[in-house]
Amino acid sequence: MSDAGPTSGSHTDPIADHVAALDAALHGPARAKARMIDEIRDGLTDTAAAYTDDGLPHEQAAHLAVREFGTVEELVPSCQGELTVAQARHTARAVVLTAPFLIACWYLSWTVEHGQAWQLPRTAQLLAVHLAGVATVAALLAAATLAATGTLARRLPTPDRLPLVVGWAGTTASVSMAVTTLALATAAALATSWPLLALAGALAAASHASVAGSARACRRCAGLPLARPALAGVRG
Repeated sequence: MSDAGPTSGSHTDPIADHVAALDAALHGPARAKARMIDEIRDGLTDTAAAYTDDGLPHEQAAHLAVREFGTVEELVPSCQGELTVAQARHTARAVVLTAPFLIACWYLSWTVEHGQAWQLPRTAQLLAVHLAGVATVAALLAAATLAATGTLARRLPTPDRLPLVVGWAGTTASVSMAVTTLALATAAALATSWPLLALAGALAAASHASVAGSARACRRCAGLPLARPALAGVRG
């Protein structure tokens, strides 16, 4: 058996095991989660190093560091609370950034083919306008969410159900983007000025792709158990 330190043979590294279990139990934006896990790992490593400096063996020092930090079950609620707010901000930001594309779809759908005889393209364009309005309302809610979970969170508590509301608002916006894409694709197929409508449909499709996954992740995070104190401003 080769001598590879405390992680060799039948021994495992308590810090690595603890961090891996915590990483598997948490859900949220990749960057925010990775940053949190790195901070916890660094804290555990520093604590274990302090114990080894006092003369304890590495493995015992690592066990003491893990015990001092708390079990995975104890850490998950507060950590997940921070990640849930970070995911809500991520989803809200995606909705806010894609709203201009829906406005562009609205503009393009009203500036082409006003005199054509086809009724289906015009109906599809009107549907696209209506759904763009739905996405705009979701964008306004998203903008309010960014404010509520940003600087305002230092003065006012963040509502417990806000992440769930943001998740469903993002889902509503993404569905409207998907239907807008189909409506504009239909209009492009029957209209003579199809390139503009095709461009509008492509913008709506890109917006849907940007928002849908984030909104689904936000709804999932909102359904996980949280520690109430963690629902504070998280700039994710």
